[in-house]
Amino acid sequence: MEIKTLDYKRCTVLQCEGRIDSASAPDVEKALMELIPSGKAIIFDMSAVNFVSSAGWWSIIRVQKELKKRGHPDLILVGLNENVRDSMDLIGILPYFSTFDNLVEAIANV
Repeated sequence: MEIKTLDYKRCTVLQCEGRIDSASAPDVEKALMELIPSGKAIIFDMSAVNFVSSAGWWSIIRVQKELKKRGHPDLILVGLNENVRDSMDLIGILPYFSTFDNLVEAIANV
């Protein structure tokens, strides 16, 4: 899995490519957690992610919980493909995240 970070004035964007499963979830969680101390909004660009396992969702949920605990804005998810969005809806976590269809829209709303 390739993980890339883009830094903007009001937010930081984390981009991933591939699958977020039990092998890659710890790396994704670590990369997201490392962005929290900056205090900037965090946008997770998932447009190149084609699958998220339960381990992946738990990692993302832990990051969201840590952000809320520190009083930061929610983790923003961008570019969810149909399968990823459907899995979020199936497990009932879709309402707990801010989601946008594209990165430009997400950055504009930070």
